[in-house]
Amino acid sequence: MTQASQPTRRQALKFLSTPLMLPLTGAGATSLLTACGGGDDDKPAPTFVSAAFTAMAAPSLADPKAMATTAVASSLDVSLSDGSKQSFQLAYAAFFVTGDMVPDGKGGTLLAGGYYDINNKPIIDTTVAGKDRHFFSDSPDGTSLLSLPNANVSGVKGKPVFAVVQFEYTTWAQDGKTDMYGRLPSPIAVLTLDQDQSTGKLSLVKYHNVDTSAVKGLWITCGSSLSPWGTHLSSEEYEPDAFTAATSSQFQDFSKNLYGDATKANPYHYGHLPEVTVNPDGTGSIKKHYCMGRISHELIQVMPDNRTAIMGDDATNGGFFMFVADKEKDLSSGSLYVAKFASGFSVDPAAAGAAITWIKLGSATSAEIEALANSLKPTDIMDVKTADPADASYTKIWYSGKPQWVKLKAGMEKAAAFLETHRYAALVGASMAFTKMEGTTVNIKDKVAYSALQNIQSSMVTGNAANNPAYNVGVAKALNAGGVFAHTLSASQKDTAGNAINSEWVPTLTKALLVGEDIAADPLGNTGNPDKIANPDNLKFSEKLRTLFIGEDSSQHVNNFVWAYNVDTKQLSRLVSMPSGAEATGLGVVDDLNGWTYITSNFQHPGDWGSIHNVVKPTLDPLVRANYKDRFGACVGYLTAASTSVKLNKV
Repeated sequence: MTQASQPTRRQALKFLSTPLMLPLTGAGATSLLTACGGGDDDKPAPTFVSAAFTAMAAPSLADPKAMATTAVASSLDVSLSDGSKQSFQLAYAAFFVTGDMVPDGKGGTLLAGGYYDINNKPIIDTTVAGKDRHFFSDSPDGTSLLSLPNANVSGVKGKPVFAVVQFEYTTWAQDGKTDMYGRLPSPIAVLTLDQDQSTGKLSLVKYHNVDTSAVKGLWITCGSSLSPWGTHLSSEEYEPDAFTAATSSQFQDFSKNLYGDATKANPYHYGHLPEVTVNPDGTGSIKKHYCMGRISHELIQVMPDNRTAIMGDDATNGGFFMFVADKEKDLSSGSLYVAKFASGFSVDPAAAGAAITWIKLGSATSAEIEALANSLKPTDIMDVKTADPADASYTKIWYSGKPQWVKLKAGMEKAAAFLETHRYAALVGASMAFTKMEGTTVNIKDKVAYSALQNIQSSMVTGNAANNPAYNVGVAKALNAGGVFAHTLSASQKDTAGNAINSEWVPTLTKALLVGEDIAADPLGNTGNPDKIANPDNLKFSEKLRTLFIGEDSSQHVNNFVWAYNVDTKQLSRLVSMPSGAEATGLGVVDDLNGWTYITSNFQHPGDWGSIHNVVKPTLDPLVRANYKDRFGACVGYLTAASTSVKLNKV
């Protein structure tokens, strides 16, 4: 089923109505029976046992319309305790396409995905003479779906629920030529959604643009996660290099668009972890945590202890990071760690894996690091050379794919740890070897975390100029299609200095779980096996479905997919195909939201054509342009189920 056929006749998946993170009981199946009319009074309702997804085939040019939109032909099969099964045909429902005018909850409208400066004034695209328009994003990304016990928003007829949606960037200005990547401050919005209690359908009632001026704007907000306490944990990816920011046209343009002054923005204010709190009236507030490392934040995962956060690092020569907060549900102070790997790293899922130890980089509060960011220049913290100075007081490191030589200034350990985290982590011996470690999620029951490696190349390949053998992360041959890795989580761990780590959720072993496969281009253009994952990015895990959901950011699949991998049966199922040239983003799973189950899923930059699209572009380009505002628009939405298929055969 394609997006074009998605009117109001949708029923969300209502089969898991027990509280989130509790073991499965019969309550889910009972609620579905009730919704369908109930069973015999003298017979107990059948209980939920398990669920599995039936995969869809990858779309082809035999159906070009499916390749040019969000195509869904998968289903969810639920097994009940009486031996019966129920199948839910899946479908996609969009809240909006960016660039739409959406309700502001006050009788007016706002531009979905619109950009605003530090004074909350619209940023205007003037690249086409006589056609000035408000910039809007073609790249919605991280999304959190949540509810509040005391929510009250006018216009809601069912129950109010909320989605926090961030917009990573916009690819081009309206002239189609001016590169806008990272040159605009990223917007973030709170959506108030009306949840129909008879069908589970979500309808947009209010769009609120969050005021980010207090945190000096946002920089390239990519993936996100929902904290255990119900806040939206955002990201600031590819932190600007403070040593080169003054001459970077990208950062100068960002500063000019944000402040009206190309020199005003401070690079040390970006690359941190923003947190958004939703208010009962559908508005939101934001703060940044400066104490969680200034890295290429992508998508962090807070563990069930409400204190331990595991963080990937979407960079070349990136690391694997962990933050342990001082207090539960409060990320404003704590200790930052970086991983050091032993030998054994492998892309072979049958391999034993690599042990991990943790180097403590430092402890700090967000307030004290923000104060340092306000007062220090990069040369106050360390000296950096890009050519060998032939001086033994400098240490050679690898940074963003190239060697550098650094020397720390006296007394600057804390500033370096939290403001020059990549360089300092390399300086103290961390395994800064990864290329694009993206999303992270956790399987609580099994005490396993998962990380997506979009690519396994460059700094991860033995003999490559970016690879340091001392990092113990090296493969013989690049695997461009990447893979998903599993981390065993353990208690009673000590850091490399012998001090106890105050967490029971510390990664201690990493091994490959699922990997893609590089291939010669097939007739459609795919250079990654289309029946395996390629370039995984977003990850989310459902405890009740026992399923790892994987969203792709692939330059190797002609269409990017969202997959479901059952960790018990090892079954991999393709759920959704995104418009050709688009990246799958905004992945989120909520097992229970007022008794309903949802999978959020967005996409960005449809029709962003690369060489792999040479075969399909002539056919698909006009279709994508017609569907998504001449390629300037992209969808924010969710997976649901077609109401016509929601029935229990045994009722």
